[in-house]
Amino acid sequence: MKLINKYLRNLLPYKVASHKIWEVTSEQRRNILKLDWNEATIPPTPLVKESFKRILDQDDFSFLYPSTYNSTLLDLLAKYCSIDESCIQYFASSDVLHEYLVRMYVSIGDPILILGPTYDNFRLTCEAQGGVVHIFEYDDNFNLDKEKFVSAIRNINPSLVYICNPNNPTGNIVEEEFIISLLQDLSDTVFILDEAYFEFYGKTMKDKVMKFENLFITRTFSKAFALANFRAGYLISNPENIKQVSKIRNAKNISTFTQTAMIAALSDVQYMYNYVDEVYLAKKEFSDGLKLLPVVEKVFKSEGNFVLVKFKSVEDKKSANKCLIENDIFVRNLEHSSKLINCLRITIGTRTQMQRVLNVLKQA
Repeated sequence: MKLINKYLRNLLPYKVASHKIWEVTSEQRRNILKLDWNEATIPPTPLVKESFKRILDQDDFSFLYPSTYNSTLLDLLAKYCSIDESCIQYFASSDVLHEYLVRMYVSIGDPILILGPTYDNFRLTCEAQGGVVHIFEYDDNFNLDKEKFVSAIRNINPSLVYICNPNNPTGNIVEEEFIISLLQDLSDTVFILDEAYFEFYGKTMKDKVMKFENLFITRTFSKAFALANFRAGYLISNPENIKQVSKIRNAKNISTFTQTAMIAALSDVQYMYNYVDEVYLAKKEFSDGLKLLPVVEKVFKSEGNFVLVKFKSVEDKKSANKCLIENDIFVRNLEHSSKLINCLRITIGTRTQMQRVLNVLKQA
């Protein structure tokens, strides 16, 4: 039997989050707080459910492929992003979009530079394609040595540079001025800027895509819009880049459910903004409470819908995590970088939900 792709044989998998929530009844699920994958902790706008009721009444819904060009969705996305429609394309999740971009720019043996520690699934995507991944790490306080980072790019000459901004799981950001300098000074290098947490940060580089052809901005509907189960994402880039990636994009892989949910969410943006405001308030209260716990060494400032919590020892972290699990609260136990070995990443939900988490940690 022929062996599988040699790049997969020793590939370190991306560690998925707990799935206990899908192993219980819907009634039991209401008691579980899933704070380990940065999903929203509330349902999406009611317009989503209302839209589904309408499409399920259509007799031809099930046996036809989904729309391959949804002009309504593209128009709403362009208006939401305040950018020309030619600079937008939607995909079946930002993960799938990352796979397309890697297929476009990475050949076997090509170097890729990732600013980390960060979202580890992108590393997996590159290595599965045969790329050679280099990680340039922030320092212990997650500050960036900009000169060394630029030198690393020049020395490695990567096919792609991946920057998550705000970064997951640390919550820190790379300033716009520095990113602009990278795009200008390294114009032959392709930069993927992952703006998965844009809505919580409020700042974006989308106005720069017409000026810099080497900039690809990826976003998701899984976080602020509460559509993680529908696998919805989109790309903002130069119109020529949109044309090129659309050549290999499988347009019929974005289901009618997904397209309908995206349209509904974009038709009620205020609902999303209200949730973002609640997360902001909850993050402030929760972070202040964490800082009072004797086992917590540091709560890092975060511009996302999560906080990174460093405990004074690995034992303290394990004890806190164990207590949370026993109370049906699941957070992210981080181990893919030595800088994170004492850390838990905790998704922020509503103030009521985060008070529950804090109460459990206080008891622990």
